[in-house]
Amino acid sequence: MATDKELSDFLNNVERRAFKQAVYAVRKDEAALDVVQDAMIKLAEKYGDKSAAELPLLFQRILQNTIRDYFRREKTRNTWISLFSGIGNTDEEHENFDLLESYDAEEENQSTNTESSADKLERMQVLNIIDEEVQKLPTRQREAFLMRYWEDMDVAETAAAMGCSEGSVKTHCSRATNALAQSLKAKGIYL
Repeated sequence: MATDKELSDFLNNVERRAFKQAVYAVRKDEAALDVVQDAMIKLAEKYGDKSAAELPLLFQRILQNTIRDYFRREKTRNTWISLFSGIGNTDEEHENFDLLESYDAEEENQSTNTESSADKLERMQVLNIIDEEVQKLPTRQREAFLMRYWEDMDVAETAAAMGCSEGSVKTHCSRATNALAQSLKAKGIYL
């Protein structure tokens, strides 16, 4: 059984990566925050009695299911909204908020990195291009790619979290890396 501290430490460590993964899926920062929060609450409430070693796999499965639930709710909402058009106003200030930028700003203030401004700008431009290309991947390829290479999960864990076979995970990852390599190469980025 995971202690409260182990559970808390796990959630702190996974928070940013889970947020980014949710943003890739739902493409809205506010919705991604809600998805991650819901997944964390579900993990703590329903699986807090599991061992610390089981938490990463459980959390990924819960996160993927929460993302799917979000899309189901959105489909239902959009049906009603289209019937009663004119119901949704968007607040532009909140749409442009990027949580990762605020985290990056905090980290830069805490760090004594001597990287030049030109290097930082170039690095940020490359990261933004990579981020855009990852967002363009098909959903299953993006899920497999993020779990394998961002979350550093092995093939079996990724297959269990995605609810598919290990072969499917390998196929999705291969297609994702090939697509990313081609699109980045076309933009002059070689990693």
